[in-house]
Amino acid sequence: MQVIKTKNERRTKFRFAIVRDMRYKLAEDGVVVAAGSGQTINIGSGGVAFSSEQALTPGGFVELSISWPVLLDETCPMRLVVFGRVLRCSGETAVCTIDKYEFRTQSRTVQTLSAPRSDAMLQRWVDGIRKETLKAAGARA
Repeated sequence: MQVIKTKNERRTKFRFAIVRDMRYKLAEDGVVVAAGSGQTINIGSGGVAFSSEQALTPGGFVELSISWPVLLDETCPMRLVVFGRVLRCSGETAVCTIDKYEFRTQSRTVQTLSAPRSDAMLQRWVDGIRKETLKAAGARA
């Protein structure tokens, strides 16, 4: 694993060159507008750079489901699920923040990319962010 840190780097956190398969969903105005698959390019505690099937809109809310290289109890595959915002996008390469994350178990078999899940985890997270923003705006007024 390579640590990415250059002399002129402004980031305060290290990025690790980890290439893993992943799926993503992008929400704008509370609606999922894009979904697809890609690969991570690098991961740090503050963000993820990844390739996507299409250009993603900066500012949009994103959910990434990343295959994790370590097994739980040496038998169970894991996924790292990241919630964040797209910071920038250049062609089919995007960078997002990590605002929330969780590890989940995954099935042992490889599944083809299906329609986005209906459990609305991304939607609930976006709604929570909006409520916090409105609450903060009301406190300042």
